[in-house]
Amino acid sequence: MKIVCFGDSLTRGVSFVKGRLRIIKNNYPQILQQLFSESNQEVSVLNKGVFNDNSQLLLSRLAKDVIEEKPNYVIIEIGGNDCNFKWDEVAQNPWGKHEAIVPMNQYLENLKTMISNIKQNDITPVIATLPPLDPVRYYKNISERYSPAISHWISEVGGIDYWHGLYNRNLNKLAEEYNVLKIDVRSALKKAGDLFEFISDDGIHLTAAGYKILSEEIYSNLEKWSSKDGNLQTG
Repeated sequence: MKIVCFGDSLTRGVSFVKGRLRIIKNNYPQILQQLFSESNQEVSVLNKGVFNDNSQLLLSRLAKDVIEEKPNYVIIEIGGNDCNFKWDEVAQNPWGKHEAIVPMNQYLENLKTMISNIKQNDITPVIATLPPLDPVRYYKNISERYSPAISHWISEVGGIDYWHGLYNRNLNKLAEEYNVLKIDVRSALKKAGDLFEFISDDGIHLTAAGYKILSEEIYSNLEKWSSKDGNLQTG
């Protein structure tokens, strides 16, 4: 069996360590591979995560990184960069109107297109929800990088936690509407303990401990579906 992990820097394995973004060895596809190997299952897990990707960029590489690989399953983890903003532009004009990098409607359309193409190629899509973020450390990081004026603008749109959650809620609705298997990594991380330990100092990327929780949640769901249905296929 082959699984493609398809997404952005959270799939790639990026963490904020000692003031710098770094790719850590124990990323979630790597841990997922280890979990399958330890249970003596012949599973190949491919890491197709790219730093700073959004759903538009993911869609552009779907054929090469997913369809041509002919996996059995593809785990789609995307949205954190879609709902982000061009903070340099916000800093220059904190009183103006700014759109998300990929507006909500386009984000959902991109996902629908990906899901349709994946299913047409007899591959099972799996949606991972957006991991939680830490708004306090996130604000601190971007304010230091750009301008404290950003904080005012963020408050006007309800806060980044609200905005990030809005994309996640719509992602959940889409998974239900299109009968796509979903793994709620967001809830799993919140229930696992202190989020301060699972989210790195930039407020959005996970720590090694956070990636471990995410990996175990994905693995347990795949195992549950497998034991229930004899395979992971869904309609």
